[in-house]
Amino acid sequence: MKRNIVIAAVTAAALIGGGTATALATTGDDGGSARQAAGTPLSKDAQDDRDDRDDDTARAASADVTASEAIASALKHTSGTVVSAELDDEDDSDKVIWKVDVLSGDNTWHSVSVDPSNGKVLGSQTDDEDDTAHVRAALKGSSVTAEQAAKAAAGKGVVTSVDLDEDGKDKSWEAETRTSGGAEQDWKVDLTSGKVTADRSDAQDDDTDDQD
Repeated sequence: MKRNIVIAAVTAAALIGGGTATALATTGDDGGSARQAAGTPLSKDAQDDRDDRDDDTARAASADVTASEAIASALKHTSGTVVSAELDDEDDSDKVIWKVDVLSGDNTWHSVSVDPSNGKVLGSQTDDEDDTAHVRAALKGSSVTAEQAAKAAAGKGVVTSVDLDEDGKDKSWEAETRTSGGAEQDWKVDLTSGKVTADRSDAQDDDTDDQD
C-alpha cells in the first residue's frame, strides 16, 4: 500500500582543515530514489512495493473503460448484485482485465471478465464463496450499488477497484483510486448516502508501516 516518503537531511559539517562537507539522508520504506542516489540498493520488499505501484498505475492508464462501465457491462451479461470489481492481470497472462464478481439471485457467484478497452465481456465462470450470508446481510437496506459507489469515487481519481466491506463495524463500499501521478488512495462510500470519505484505517496502517 501507500507509504509516505519522509526525508530527513543532516546538516553538513565542514571538516576542520579539509573544507569538505558531508551530508546524510534517510527515508522511509519507500524512499527508493534517495537511497539509490546515495548508492544504497532498495530492499526486496521496498522494490516489490514500488513495482506494484508502477504496475497499478500502468493498469489505470491503460483502461479506457471505467469501473462503473465495467460493472454495467457485467450486469448486462449476468444479472445479480455486483459485490466487487477490480482492474487486474488476467490469470496466466499479462493482459489487464476488469474482474467483476456478481452474486446472482440463486446465491451463485459469478466472476465476469470485462475488456478494459471496449467493455466487452470476455467470459464468465462460477466461483465457490462461503461469505454469501455476510454479503446479503451487509447489503440489506442499502441503497447505493457498486456501480454508483464507483461513480462517486471517480471524483477522487481513476477507480481501480471497488469492493464491499462486510467485515467492518461500519459497512461500506471500499474504493481504490489513482491519480495521473500514480498516487494511491483508499476511500469509503456509504451504503445509504453515497458519501465518499477517506479511509482513515488505511492511512493509519500506512503510518504504522512507515514506523517499522
